[in-house]
Amino acid sequence: DPTPLGRDAARWALLHPAPHDRPRIGDEHLVQRESNPLFRVRYAHARSRAVVRNATDLGFGPEPGPVNASALHQALADHPRVLAATAAHRAPDRLARHLVAVADALAPLLPSVLPLGDEKPSAAHRARLALAEAAGTVLAGGLTLLGIDAPEHL
Repeated sequence: DPTPLGRDAARWALLHPAPHDRPRIGDEHLVQRESNPLFRVRYAHARSRAVVRNATDLGFGPEPGPVNASALHQALADHPRVLAATAAHRAPDRLARHLVAVADALAPLLPSVLPLGDEKPSAAHRARLALAEAAGTVLAGGLTLLGIDAPEHL
């Protein structure tokens, strides 16, 4: 019975495994560590939103531009295909695994989005911010499609 996990963790526990795998219903879905894929997705979303808020406080916004983050670019480019396959095959596990891939690809980019110290925001900061914002939007939309909350803060 997944009910003790709460709504979001229970949905993830049932939707994340492939159809041929048996869902594991346990406390591992509640642990807030990198070993928990749901936590990684929700944390990446919350961090992307925090970066956007902090950039606004610093007085700059996102602008498209070149960014060396090929894994994240590929994950974001695959998103429409994954959504179509998820719907066509009625396989929410595909979307859940894709969200984990987006979150994992976003993590290395986040520390370099904001300028450090007295550094002024550059075009590279703005481009990385735009990419982080796009990834956050994909994560929020994917979680919403799975019926799971996408928190602004964790």
